[in-house]
Amino acid sequence: MRSIWNGAISFGLVSIPIKLVNATQSHSISFRQIHTEDGGRIRYRKVCELEDREVAQAEIGKGYEDADGTIVPITDEDLAHLPLPTAKTIEIVAFVPGDRIDPLQMDAAYYLQAGGAAAAKPYTLLREALKRSNKVAVAKFALRGRERLGMLRVVEDAIALHGLLWPDEVRAPEGVAPDTAVTVSDKELDLADALMDTLGEIDLDDLHDEYREALEEVVAAKAAGETPPEAPEPARGGKVLDLMAALEKSVREAKESRGETAEETPAEVRRLPQRKTARAAPKATGGKKSTAKSATAKKTAAAKKTTAAKKTTAKSTSAAAKSTAAKKTTAKKTATKQAAAKKTTARKRTA
Repeated sequence: MRSIWNGAISFGLVSIPIKLVNATQSHSISFRQIHTEDGGRIRYRKVCELEDREVAQAEIGKGYEDADGTIVPITDEDLAHLPLPTAKTIEIVAFVPGDRIDPLQMDAAYYLQAGGAAAAKPYTLLREALKRSNKVAVAKFALRGRERLGMLRVVEDAIALHGLLWPDEVRAPEGVAPDTAVTVSDKELDLADALMDTLGEIDLDDLHDEYREALEEVVAAKAAGETPPEAPEPARGGKVLDLMAALEKSVREAKESRGETAEETPAEVRRLPQRKTARAAPKATGGKKSTAKSATAKKTAAAKKTTAAKKTTAKSTSAAAKSTAAKKTTAKKTATKQAAAKKTTARKRTA
C-alpha cells in the first residue's frame, strides 16, 4: 500500500518511525458532468481573476483570505516549518479505555506501518502494550494542513490510527429527540428485546452495498443499449400501525427466516383508528349508529332465541305433567274396579 505520510510515533522517550497508509477504500461509482444535448464533457477551467486567463496547475498555490479580503500567500515550505511538535510526529498524550471514545468523533482510518527494521521492536512493544492493557492511545498529529486528534488501537497484528474530531466539533443533539411524552410498556420492551435477540447476530462480511450493485446493473444495461431494470414497488408508508402487533409479527418473521419455530400466536398488523376530523365526523357517527343497530339486532335475535327455548321447555314440562296425571287417574280407576269386583265375589260366597 502506498504511504500518504511519513513520520514517527512519540511514545514517551521512544520514537517509532512509521508510514501512514489508508485503511479504507471507496467502491462508490462516480459520475462525470456532461452536456445533455451532445454528451460532451463539462470541465472546470481555473482562471486568474486579475489576468483573465486560464492557468496551469503548476502555477497554482495556496492563499489565506483575510477579513478585509486581502490574500496572504502560504507556501508548502511555510507549512513544512510550522512551529508544532506534531508536524512530523504522532504524539501520544494518554492511554484510556476504548469506551471513553465517543463514536461520533470517529473519522478516517489509517494503518501505521513500521518504517524499516529498526522500527520493528518499538512498534511491537507498543502493540503488545495496547493489547495487554485493553486500552487505546489518544494522540495528536498534523495531516493535510491542520492538527488532528487521533486514536491508536490494535487491529490483528497492526496498529491502526483513527482520526477523531475535536470535542467542540461534535454537535449536541438538541431538538432531535421527540418532545412528546410517550409511555412504553414492559410487554413492548420484552417484544423489542426478543426482536433484537433474533436479529442481533449477523456476520458483517455478508453485508454489501446493494445500491452500488443496482447502479452497476443500470450502467451495464445503458452501455449495452438495453432497457434498465425497473425498480420494485416501494413500500407504502404513512400507515399508523398497532405497535404490539407489528413487534409480534416482526419477531415471528425473523424466527421463520432463520428456520426457527415461532411459539407465539400469529399476529396481524392492523390499522389503529384515526383521529376524528370535522369532515370525517358524519361518517364516523354513521358508522357508530350502524354498529349500534347491528349490536341491537344481535341482542334482539339472541333474546328471541332464548324466549323460544324457554317456551319449548315449558311446553315439554306441561306435556310431561299431563302424562303423569293421566297415568295416576288410570291407576285409580283400575284400583276402584278391582275393589268392586272383590266385594261382588264376597257377597256371592256369603249367599
